Amino acid sequence: MNPTDYPIIVRPLPQEDGGGYLVTFPDLPGCMADGETPEEAIQNGFDAASSWLKTAQEYGDPIPAPSKPEDNQLMTQVPQSLYTRLTTRAQAEGVSMNALVVTYLAEGLSRQEAHQIH
Repeated sequence: MNPTDYPIIVRPLPQEDGGGYLVTFPDLPGCMADGETPEEAIQNGFDAASSWLKTAQEYGDPIPAPSKPEDNQLMTQVPQSLYTRLTTRAQAEGVSMNALVVTYLAEGLSRQEAHQIH
């Protein structure tokens, strides 16, 4: 299994917990990571998931299948120009389009939530 096959949850951490962002994998119990930015947290999360999967395989532990897309799928149409920009950016960053869009969504929601707190 590839870590990027698994859905992730990205959420901001309160300042009293050190700030930054936390990434969890609902399908991989106990698998989590953090980072100063959503992007860093997601990258650290994929590294943690890779280690989680490798360790489970080494010890013969069961490896859950990723959640079915219909369980957590978001489908939307975007203008061709935006799609082209996202594709170009994802390729430049070396990530999938889904990972890039999740990062942008998490960052936007986190900014909005932080703004509402103040």
